[in-house]
Amino acid sequence: MADILKATHRALCRHGYADLTIQDIAAESAKSKATIHYHYGTKEALFSAFLDYLYDQYTAQIDAASGETPLEHLHSLLDILLWNPTEPAKQAFQTAILEVKAQAPYDDSVQEQLIEFDAYLSDRLQAIIEAGIQAREFNDDVDPSTAADFLTTAIKGAHTRQVTVNHPPEHLSVPMTNYIQTYLLANDPAEAPPA
Repeated sequence: MADILKATHRALCRHGYADLTIQDIAAESAKSKATIHYHYGTKEALFSAFLDYLYDQYTAQIDAASGETPLEHLHSLLDILLWNPTEPAKQAFQTAILEVKAQAPYDDSVQEQLIEFDAYLSDRLQAIIEAGIQAREFNDDVDPSTAADFLTTAIKGAHTRQVTVNHPPEHLSVPMTNYIQTYLLANDPAEAPPA
């Protein structure tokens, strides 16, 4: 029922979670309120399915990042997640995610699903950093877990600021580049011995 989940996305961005009703979702869909109730039963069950739908979109975004080297892969991921913030689809996605995050302190199942979002990004960043260290492109003194945690926090914080105070994520570009150059990159990767 992808059309219902897409309608849920539109309705959530328009109304917010607290005021969202099944009727609001039906108004964004070709399906009736009764049909939506038939498939999902409750708003909570629909919301859980919607989180799974968002997770699939989110992981697909992350998986779209690529590069011939770990540094290129990292930059590709940052390009996807941060540096194209004006795309309407990305803005709507970040708004929907923020609405979801607001429910986490009050709903254990929502929090558990959001932990999966967080872990997916952090694990991917850690894998890129580990690959960079192995390739001697990144500094071998870097702790991949700590660096991935920092980058995850910076990315998530940029998304929150974009939605809540209209702070463009590209303002993070210079400090993020400085972090990569001064902390992650090996001092002279061109002269590093072969792995």
